[in-house]
Amino acid sequence: MAQDIRITAGPVQLAAALNDSQTAQAVWNALPITASANTWGDEIYFGIPVDAGLEQGQETVDLGDLGYWPPGRAFCIFFGPTPASRGAEIRPASAVTVIGRVTGDAALFRQVRAGTSVTIEAIEAIED
Repeated sequence: MAQDIRITAGPVQLAAALNDSQTAQAVWNALPITASANTWGDEIYFGIPVDAGLEQGQETVDLGDLGYWPPGRAFCIFFGPTPASRGAEIRPASAVTVIGRVTGDAALFRQVRAGTSVTIEAIEAIED
């Protein structure tokens, strides 16, 4: 079952979908979450009230991936290279659990500055 979320960060509002990992389920159960954005290259990250270990950790991710970074108990939005990247790859500070993907143009997150309020909330299914 798809777990659709909305990420609002300053002027940017994009939909995303969480995957079926245990960590994504823990994030879903913690929604809604509001935090202050930190930036690191083309990554936004912020602490969330989820404490999970690494699940199928990845050293590099794809544009638009959402990750959970266990050392910082942080939600990460990847939209381009970070200071740790080599070339055009997207490399987190250390391995992350990929928990979902942005469904729109993740590059729009380049408009978001450190300190901006970020909210993650569930998108409720519309019933007829």
